Amino acid sequence: MITALSRQAATRIAPLAARNQQRRGIIGWMVNYPDKVMETKKLQMKGGTCQGEHNPTWLKQPGDNVPLIFGAVLVGYGAIQASVGFYRLATGKGKKD
Repeated sequence: MITALSRQAATRIAPLAARNQQRRGIIGWMVNYPDKVMETKKLQMKGGTCQGEHNPTWLKQPGDNVPLIFGAVLVGYGAIQASVGFYRLATGKGKKD
């Protein structure tokens, strides 16, 4: 009896659920976003898939140089600051009295 009632309820609710299923409103722009996976894949595989020093994958897309330069500047700044700190520790300069 419970099985028959659940089947009847499912047959009544299923059309309502199917009718209202695609009303997404606020997230519609995320669901209907264009798929650019193959375009990016073609760009990444251009020139082969072997990783090498002459054509690294992480520099193939436009705009990839900006994060590289930013990271290099941060690492360089940190290295300079660490060198200055080591020098001051070794020579005793820059102490607060």
